[in-house]
Amino acid sequence: MSSTGTMTALPPSLTLKDAQAVLESLRQSFAADSGDVWRIDAAPVTQLDTSALAVLLECSRMAVAGKRKLEIVNPPARMSDLAHLYGVDGLLGVETAEFQPAANVGESKPAEIPVVPILR
Repeated sequence: MSSTGTMTALPPSLTLKDAQAVLESLRQSFAADSGDVWRIDAAPVTQLDTSALAVLLECSRMAVAGKRKLEIVNPPARMSDLAHLYGVDGLLGVETAEFQPAANVGESKPAEIPVVPILR
């Protein structure tokens, strides 16, 4: 029977400037958690870039090395989209919603582009 430890929540911002501190905090959380499944709650994340994926991939490596399973819970849509775009959604276990274009795509016409004469 597997045991699930406590859930670790990510901070609201997970960008390049936050990545090192967040990763260090996650390392400490991983060391303190003894469950077979390491659960990370991504719901608080409102600001992220591709550094978030790097941090989560490192968490995945830590989990594998510790013979544990990583479970990322409540990933925001932007995180799932980035993971899918970079092809790591399967590695991280985050699902992407089906792509839905904005309602006005194709309905607007571009502004007229002015012709600028080339001076010789």
